[in-house]
Amino acid sequence: MSITEKAYWVAFGQVSRITPIRYKRIINYFPSIEAAWYAGRDELIQAGIEPEVVDDFFIKRESIDPGILWQNILAEGIGILTITEPGYPDLLKEIYDPPPFFYYRGRLDNPDEFRLAVVGTRKATPYGRQVTQEIVHNLAAQKLTIVSGMALGIDSLAHEAAIEAGGRTIAVLGSGIDRASIYPSTNRRLAERIIESGGAVISEFPLGAIGLKHHFPQRNRIISGLSLGTLVIEAGEVSGSLITAKHALDQNREVFAVPGTIHSPTAIGPNNLIKMGARPATSAEDILESLDLTEVKNFMENKAIIPESDEEERILDILTKEPMHIDKIIKKSNLEPQAVTSTLSLMEMKGKVRNLGAMNYVIGH
Repeated sequence: MSITEKAYWVAFGQVSRITPIRYKRIINYFPSIEAAWYAGRDELIQAGIEPEVVDDFFIKRESIDPGILWQNILAEGIGILTITEPGYPDLLKEIYDPPPFFYYRGRLDNPDEFRLAVVGTRKATPYGRQVTQEIVHNLAAQKLTIVSGMALGIDSLAHEAAIEAGGRTIAVLGSGIDRASIYPSTNRRLAERIIESGGAVISEFPLGAIGLKHHFPQRNRIISGLSLGTLVIEAGEVSGSLITAKHALDQNREVFAVPGTIHSPTAIGPNNLIKMGARPATSAEDILESLDLTEVKNFMENKAIIPESDEEERILDILTKEPMHIDKIIKKSNLEPQAVTSTLSLMEMKGKVRNLGAMNYVIGH
């Protein structure tokens, strides 16, 4: 897909009334998003867009310049992944209203990863903190990718535990992912750490979008939609975490809950979920066994270390967790500089190596 075409996807994303369902009608009707952007009123109505929504779109279109929007995205180092591209997560594509595209920073290049959502209260108790650290650390160490919403409390603790375990984590935001818009702003550094550790920060909301209240229930369907299951660690009787759990159930995904004392307000949510049929989870093993993922670490590691060419084999023999400059890789591998450069680029796309910047590489798993 051309950069020009993606600019029009982004432009449509500025119009809040073009919901995922309406976006799907547009994609199915028009030969391209660019053609849809310049379409007339009758054509858009024929595509299934309601007349009042079309009129609203025309008003907003006057003030939207796709080229400028795209330049802003490039300036922020942000990527766009559309539902028509091969890298779009299959699990997310299965839900009723998947985002037609989303913005991302970081890595989204591993279609084989196993993902689990971890959510909970913003007001974590010492018990919740301890449980999150123990369970999430062990899950991430077993090569599960941890998905959460980067809110204060359990969400942030889950991301941090995954990073500390040397694992991968994805944050789904209810705001724009440009640095100025990240919500909560106190987690801007955490967003950078997620990206630096090989994870990703994603959002369906455009650059500049602030964290409005109604954005969070909407983004919760993406958290659960990306994941094989959702683990709830501490939540009140009314909680955004329970909305995520409901999305997971609607999407036919597993729901896990950490039981808590009946005297704690933050245990009401998980305990009620267990009463309604959620699986109780007191350890990472409970979740791995339930999802039949006890061998996922071996699968991921074996997959990661199988070289697909002589060049890859030579480079894998050299690289470790210690950063190595490309000049040293060229010297030790006895390969031509051009061969090393192209092979490293391919291996980075496959997740077999990581580029730490300044042409320094480490093994990816």
